[in-house]
Amino acid sequence: QVQLVESGGGLVQAGGSLRLSCAASTETFMSYIMGWFRQAPGKEREFVAAIGRSGKTVDYADSVKGRFTIFRDNAKNTVYLQMNSLKVEDTAVYYCGSNPSYKFRSGYNYWGQGTQVTVSS
Repeated sequence: QVQLVESGGGLVQAGGSLRLSCAASTETFMSYIMGWFRQAPGKEREFVAAIGRSGKTVDYADSVKGRFTIFRDNAKNTVYLQMNSLKVEDTAVYYCGSNPSYKFRSGYNYWGQGTQVTVSS
């Protein structure tokens, strides 16, 4: 079982930046693709970004491409999401997930509790 704990959410003005962190409690962190998803009120959870096991391959939703960067530190069992040029529509609860499959946008089996990101205009 993998336990994931997100942190770094908060309130920021439009155009600002936040960095989310997700710490994983597992000895096999490198065996997982790691991803970030988000869920806004009244909407379904949607894919944001994912990173491969070595950190060399990444995938982004079109809505965040060029503004968000996902990266991981395998020595610290942690995945990050650097969010720049934030928009009001980025407001959501952000979740990280671990994925033992070879797909970047599906196959996640463990999730964190989520961290709230609120972007004000």
